[in-house]
Order: sequence, then structure tokens, then C-alpha cells
Amino acid sequence: MDTAGADIVEGLRGAGLIGTEAPALEPLTGGVSCDVWKVETAAGPIVVKRPLEQLRVAAEWHAPVERGASEVRWLKRARGVDPRIAPEVLAELPHYGFAMRFLPDCPVWKDELIAGRVDADFAAMVGARIAAVHAATANSAADRDAFPTQAMFRALRIDPFLLHVADHDAELAPVLRNLADALSAAKIALVHGDVSPKNILVAADGPVFLDAECAVYGDPAFDLAFCTTHLLLKAVWLDDARLGDAAAALVAAYRAGIDWEAPDGLLLRAGRLTAALLLARVEGKSPAPYLTDPEHKRIVRDQARALLRDPAPVDALVANWKRTFA
Repeated sequence: MDTAGADIVEGLRGAGLIGTEAPALEPLTGGVSCDVWKVETAAGPIVVKRPLEQLRVAAEWHAPVERGASEVRWLKRARGVDPRIAPEVLAELPHYGFAMRFLPDCPVWKDELIAGRVDADFAAMVGARIAAVHAATANSAADRDAFPTQAMFRALRIDPFLLHVADHDAELAPVLRNLADALSAAKIALVHGDVSPKNILVAADGPVFLDAECAVYGDPAFDLAFCTTHLLLKAVWLDDARLGDAAAALVAAYRAGIDWEAPDGLLLRAGRLTAALLLARVEGKSPAPYLTDPEHKRIVRDQARALLRDPAPVDALVANWKRTFA
């Protein structure tokens, strides 16, 4: 066990979550930005998470470890909106780690989708719960002040996804830089920043959101765009029309929850961001690892570039998304 791991065990003791025993830290896989362990305690299993300074990607990609503290704040704030939205945080630990309650029998949504279990009703619940957090925090000075994390959001989202592509694409650079500037300046609602199927558990009473390391008080359109992007990428990868239907259900349910601004403006911003993120998952610092087929990359790249030149609201983008080109 490394020094930080030993500090975490000591932190668990200090929080009263374990006794004098030396618990095994069982690594959990799936993330590039943090270490995650499952720990058995006398009161039941818990999950411990600690952010990494250098992310596990091929490119050099550093991010402040202080994002662990903002993730805890997002989880607690989201539970204040609806306790079903996020797991309970049990303790904050050294090195910006924290412990949260382990949720049994809750598969990861990404795994369900890959296995062919696509439920548009569940996707709609994802959209509705994202919108609920946005609605509860929109135009809130207290929430804005609690998340002064623009630098972290830039390091984790704007630089690697938008500006990295802009640096290598002279034609689309002005569009991408304008999107990056607008995203940096927006302060509308509390944004999760990583609403992806790999970060959503399928619980009996709906979706549970994890991994809010990128939380920021910013543009809520980003969360809608980020999750929509993942569903559209998987629709190409798996050539499954139901994933497009799930994206449409998510967008429709989200739109129904917008009460803080005109929906049409938000959906257009989300459409622009979705196009940029689709291109970034092919050309950015964090390409979609499953999108290895050159033809799949071409399908995504060609549509994303066309949509950046001629933007469409995210609901229209989803309706016209092509999984294959004849």
C-alpha cells in the first residue's frame, strides 16, 4: 500500500468507518481520472475515491486534485434536490479522497447499453433528473459561490475537448474557440460535467449519478450535450437505433424540466456543444476508446463537422443522426 493509501485507511479510522483492522482496498475499474476502491467494513461495503493529478490517457493531461472536494459538494447538493440522484457521502479523506455508500445490485448504465438492454424510459429519467438539479440551482448566488471551479472545468473539459481540437483544425478553430469562450463565461446553473453512461448506476428507483469531478457553476447545456454525445457514439458503434431513441427520450424529458430560461436557446447551445463533443471524441485528448473502426470514426467526424458548420438544436440533431452511411 502506498503512502496515500495508508493515509486513506487512517482517514477511514478517523471517520469511524473502520476499526483497528487493516482493510483490503479492492480496486474498481473504469475511470481514467481517479483511483477507486471498494472497502468492506463492519457496517457493510463502502466505496473510496481519490483523484489523480495525471489522468490515465495517452496524452499528457493534468488536473487539480482539489476537484475531489467539489465532487463531494455536488453529490451533497444533488441529494438535497432528490436523495435518489446521488450516493450518500460518508466522509472526506486525505488527498481530496472521500468515502461514499456502496450501492449493491445497481449495474452501470454503460454495461446495460452494451449488453443490448436499452430502455428509453430510463434515459428519460436521466434527462429529468439532470434537469431537476439544473432547475434547483439556476440563478442561485449561493450555488455559484460554492462552485468557483472554472479552472478545473477548463482543465478537464474545455481544453482537452474543445481547444485541443481547435489547435489541430484550422477550419473549425474559430467556431470551437467561440464555444469554449462562451462555455467559460456562462454561469447559469450547477453542472455535473461528466454525465456519461459509465457514471450512472441503474437503481430500482431510477438513475444514480457518480463522478462529479468536473462540477462547475456554468452552462447546463453542457450536461445535456455530454450525455447525448455518448448515446449517439454508441448508436454508431453498436449500430442500434434504440440508442438514438434513448437519446431522443433523454432530450425530451430534459426539455420538459427547463423552467429557468427559454428552452429553444438552451437546446441550440446543446446542439452546438454536442457537435463539438462528437468531434472531440474522435480528435480530442480523450477519444472514445471503443470507437476504433475507421468507418465509425468517419461517420462521427463527418456529421460532427457538418453540424459545427451548420448548427442544429440538439433534438433535431438527434432526430437526424445517422448510424451508418450507405
